[in-house]
Amino acid sequence: MATEEFKIDGEQLLSKVKELIHEGNIRRIIIKNEKGESLIEIPLTIGAIGAVIAPALVAVGAIAALITKGSIVVEKR
Repeated sequence: MATEEFKIDGEQLLSKVKELIHEGNIRRIIIKNEKGESLIEIPLTIGAIGAVIAPALVAVGAIAALITKGSIVVEKR
């Protein structure tokens, strides 16, 4: 399994997460604050995509309002 990490500003967080979800080959997205602490982990299994995405995006939007800098760690299949 490969991982990628993106450094990102808070205002770009939600749009970047949406972009990554649309790529389709993502297994999990982890959002971390500037200290490297995990704030949320979003599993993107095939069966749970519809049920998980909407509430997760609301949570990502709330996190984006709270952080100025952070990172997104992406686990790909």
